[in-house]
Amino acid sequence: MPTSQSGLDWQPHPIWRNLGPLLAIGLLSLWASLAEAGETGVGRHYTVAANGQGPLHLYVEEKGQGDPVVLLHGMGASTYEWRLIVPGLARRHRVLNIDLKGFGRSDKPADGRYSAIDQGALVKDFLVRNGIRNATLIGHSLGGGIALATTLSANQTDPGIVSRLVLIDSAAYPQELSESLTTLRDPVLGPVLLTILPPDVLAAIALTGGGSYSKVTRDDIRAYARPYYDPAAKEALLETARQIVPPNFRRYTAAYPTIRQPALLIWCRADDVVPLSVGIRLSKDLPNARLEVLDGCLHVPIEEQPGVTGRLIRRFLDSH
Repeated sequence: MPTSQSGLDWQPHPIWRNLGPLLAIGLLSLWASLAEAGETGVGRHYTVAANGQGPLHLYVEEKGQGDPVVLLHGMGASTYEWRLIVPGLARRHRVLNIDLKGFGRSDKPADGRYSAIDQGALVKDFLVRNGIRNATLIGHSLGGGIALATTLSANQTDPGIVSRLVLIDSAAYPQELSESLTTLRDPVLGPVLLTILPPDVLAAIALTGGGSYSKVTRDDIRAYARPYYDPAAKEALLETARQIVPPNFRRYTAAYPTIRQPALLIWCRADDVVPLSVGIRLSKDLPNARLEVLDGCLHVPIEEQPGVTGRLIRRFLDSH
């Protein structure tokens, strides 16, 4: 595990190291709404509704011109997660960077509809309502699962909306859950964890104990922590954890071979949240997929290896 570069002179207990990767992602969720320097484009809210959800508002940042590229962040994250990738993509593409329902600046209704399938329905509605076609969906972690759900639905009802997929350490199949995610799903421990510990303490534990975000500063910790004084953000994170395995998930995974769009899969070799075995299986189930495996990262290559990740994505877009 990488050594922290934060300068903090304490070492977290091992239990917090297990919680670190998930909480590090979770505590990014609303920072974009407070840190103007992290904005990746001009943002506005769009109204969406689907399958009994909404109407509600999704926050979307837009930058660049050209074929549309839609970014879907990982669990608990926000548009900020893509800040190191957007500039390169926006040179030749219209980048639409979405805060998923419950995160960032998007609405956070207490409606119990936070599965990947629910989120995918809203993403598809956003694309349809705004006349966006031939889009490349780029999803990280849970966002990858949402990209798959969006594509399956769009291929049935609105062919031509999704033209390509980029899936980065993507959720895809039922799998053994990490200890951190299991803790958040616990009906007692999850709420207690996010309630009794001050957000600044949670941020310090997550960002210095998880490995993926080892080069953090004290200012980073304060900035990541500040939004988590919002109870709605905490509840959205907990509800997402509870619904991480949606109903009828195997029915969706069985349909992956029907997705014939070109797909690039990018995976960290050492990922212990969504292991490389998932990427290998997915590359076989998607008929037109190619898998790229990266060293020197854990679960978030867009943060840990942004240069090589961005180049792989741009090369894929240029060649398809």
